[in-house]
Amino acid sequence: MPNTSIKIRLHHHDQIAFGPGKADLLDAIKEHGSISAAGRSMGMSYKRAWDLIQTMNQSFKQPLVTTSKGGSQKGGAIVTAMGEKVLNQYREAQKIADIATAAQLKTLSTFLSS
Repeated sequence: MPNTSIKIRLHHHDQIAFGPGKADLLDAIKEHGSISAAGRSMGMSYKRAWDLIQTMNQSFKQPLVTTSKGGSQKGGAIVTAMGEKVLNQYREAQKIADIATAAQLKTLSTFLSS
């Protein structure tokens, strides 16, 4: 059977508000507790990670990520309750799309010649 995938992206105005990379970034922030560490774990710069967070935070009614300043207490970032909701809904939609795609491809593959 052919190897394919569907990537779901949610657009808001002229920006991609949410997609696979942003979902992975939220997971990395949850794991590492900071934007810089999350970015490093994904092989991206702090600036790139920050820009993605800004796009998400500006696109949704509530921020998906909040930050605290650095200093002696060390700064950090957390995925908000809204961020968790968006991430969970996105992951569920992706699972459903993957299942539907697999079923359709299985049917389509029966039309292939031997």
